[in-house]
Amino acid sequence: MSTDNRPSVLQLQDVSVVRQGRSLIAHIDLDVRAGEQWTLMGPNGAGKSTLLALCGAHQHPTTGTVHVLGHRLGRVDMRSLRTHIGHVDPRTRIDPRVTVRDAVLTGLYASTSLPPRATPSDEEKRKAGELIGMLGLGAITDSPWSVLSQGERGRALIARGLVTDPDLLLLDEPTTGLDLAAREVLLGVLAELRQLRPELASVLVTHHLEELPASTTHALVLSGGTVVARGEVDEALTSETISEAFRHPIAVERRAGRWSATGAVQAYS
Repeated sequence: MSTDNRPSVLQLQDVSVVRQGRSLIAHIDLDVRAGEQWTLMGPNGAGKSTLLALCGAHQHPTTGTVHVLGHRLGRVDMRSLRTHIGHVDPRTRIDPRVTVRDAVLTGLYASTSLPPRATPSDEEKRKAGELIGMLGLGAITDSPWSVLSQGERGRALIARGLVTDPDLLLLDEPTTGLDLAAREVLLGVLAELRQLRPELASVLVTHHLEELPASTTHALVLSGGTVVARGEVDEALTSETISEAFRHPIAVERRAGRWSATGAVQAYS
């Protein structure tokens, strides 16, 4: 389904970031609209983390303009803006003593434990409980974080990212540390989000094609801080674009909605 008539959630225009004289990303254009599920794909050092920091209102561009949820960075309270963005990062260090319920509620305060005077409303508690159930964690609602598996933590972090009912969800390599079964469960959850929250826009960072949910609609392929390909996913993720980005001959296939990548030295020699 075309999303061209939906509002822009995230827009970058000719954006560059330079740190200590080094160009991290250069001349990036990106327009993410409501309901689109994007991936930022590229090798280590491609600029994915820098770009995600801009998307999450954690840093400013050196040149160019960034609009997040209709607000231009540099003309808005960044801390306030971040409360309207869901962020899922498996490296988040949640207090090991908090329960699953409280871990999800920490998303309301962008903290790793509930602040001492935190008083979530009944509606916020209801929302947290709904997300916990939706993500298959209802049976362990009161379990402490320390006893959860990596897969359970991954799903809880998605609930945490959604508890503020954001319009934009950022996922920073969300399957890091998961075994095969836990990864597939998590990717299934992400695919279901498109049906459960059809207006939610998301941006998922990864350098593994196998870690993309089947619901991915668009892709931005980066290499060396510049754009290799951008657009609808089947046009942007090809053997040619991925081989160029990773500087290695790669054959890309998509079957049953999922991607795989294999070396293809003969095909590109």
